[in-house]
Amino acid sequence: MTVTPTPFRGLYIIEPQVFTDNRGYFFESWNKKAFAKAGVPFDFVQDNESGSARDVIRGLHFQVPPHAQGKLVRVLKGALLDIAVDLRRGEPTYGKHFRIHLAATDNKMLYIPPGFAHGFRTLEDDTVFLYKCTHHYNKECERTIRWDDPDLAIDWGTDAPLLSQKDRNAMPFRDFQSPF
Repeated sequence: MTVTPTPFRGLYIIEPQVFTDNRGYFFESWNKKAFAKAGVPFDFVQDNESGSARDVIRGLHFQVPPHAQGKLVRVLKGALLDIAVDLRRGEPTYGKHFRIHLAATDNKMLYIPPGFAHGFRTLEDDTVFLYKCTHHYNKECERTIRWDDPDLAIDWGTDAPLLSQKDRNAMPFRDFQSPF
């Protein structure tokens, strides 16, 4: 497994060692000892999976303390553009975003620590996405920031995504008061 730090403290790109032969492939998508040794020592308590059509944007979602979540994310089928926005006010990367292409064919994962908003845009129909979370879902702590917020200036590569009502009605970044 290779763990690559990003310019954002605590945000890591993880590439598992994949074993292939004439039968197919095998890799460990989670191994507590290996992840702790690589500097990702988090216990996961909940797995979430979503399936989406092409050009769906989900996000930018997060939970505030005391139920803030870290997430280990990966694509099981299809491909997407993954976005993490730093909401930690004391960080030099506050209000900036990190983007990465994730696909089932490359097996890359992204660890997003608590204090980040997360979203993605699907690039293929029937994209299946898995999230391992460090905290249970808590509706009262759930928040959403607008995917197209001008202050964040994220290039999603589409002007007409498929959105949920929750994402359409999300708050602007300037109205967000960071508890992180």
